[in-house]
Amino acid sequence: MTAGRDALVTYAAQTIAAGSKSFAAASRLFAPAVRARAQLLYAWCRACDDMIDGQEMGHGMRRLDDGAARLEAIQALTGKALEGEATGHPAFDCLAMVAGETRLPAHYPYDLIAGFALDAAGWRPHSEADLYRYCYHVAGSVGCMMAIVMGVDPHDDATLDRACDLGIAFQLANIARDVGEDAAVGRCYLPGEWLAEDGIVPGLAMLDHPTALARFTARLAEAALGYEESARIGARRLPYRSRWAVLAAAGIYGAVARKVADQGEAALTKRVVTGKLEKLGFIISAAVSAALPASTPEPPRLNLWTRPRWARARPVDDGGPAPPSAPLAAGRRGSRSSPPPPSSRRHDGGDGPG
Repeated sequence: MTAGRDALVTYAAQTIAAGSKSFAAASRLFAPAVRARAQLLYAWCRACDDMIDGQEMGHGMRRLDDGAARLEAIQALTGKALEGEATGHPAFDCLAMVAGETRLPAHYPYDLIAGFALDAAGWRPHSEADLYRYCYHVAGSVGCMMAIVMGVDPHDDATLDRACDLGIAFQLANIARDVGEDAAVGRCYLPGEWLAEDGIVPGLAMLDHPTALARFTARLAEAALGYEESARIGARRLPYRSRWAVLAAAGIYGAVARKVADQGEAALTKRVVTGKLEKLGFIISAAVSAALPASTPEPPRLNLWTRPRWARARPVDDGGPAPPSAPLAAGRRGSRSSPPPPSSRRHDGGDGPG
């Protein structure tokens, strides 16, 4: 039996409060209806992340030998949720609720699950393009879902591209921050081509090359800031409260990228965080920025990797199947026709940037 909406919203609010102080703070800035839906979506994302990593509220990630079974369970529960069926799991019932209320296209949840599949398979990126495709699956897709939760039309590709950019910015910042932590559990999200330039083999021994790794994390941080800027431009298309929340989140995560770049080798062994006062500062500055009139004309979106396009996907309540999502769906770089907001790196340690 599915819990009532009020019970699910309460569960979702408790989940985001325990799972990510940064996202919880940003979600409070939304208008009440959007806030509830954003928290419902977060609860599902958090549950999937925890299931695939064998962790609780983003903490205690460990090596697993049953990744395939965990992935199958996520797929089955998500499928039931997108069909509007009771799942017996409150987080997946949260997805059913928000998907039904927003007519969320089913391919976005499945795209995120495709990212979980990559992690379960121990996948590593060979090229920078591989890295961006991965970032789309595990975070850009969440940005698109969040934009739809905020009221963006599911067919508004230009705005959804900017929404995807914020997810990619978050993911790149988190990857840069967590190089050491990921290496400890056998994961590596730095492109193999980058590592090969310095003769580095993925794995725990990577940490024997701090100078090179610091150069790579700075490179990721720089890229993250480019996607963040694109998302900020897209945020102009949102209502004020949503724009405020997005700009605050962008500021908080952007600070992580900047700190990683500034701290260099030190960031490999000590987790970069943003403190409460810093978060408050970003929230206040975002309130001011969100109130300023947008400059015209809007800058074009150039030289950024662009998410895959699905043929007009059917909404989840349309009765039709979701389109299949390849683990690494093709994307484009250097799109010149996408003028305009935004959102979760998968492994955000439960609290994103701190």
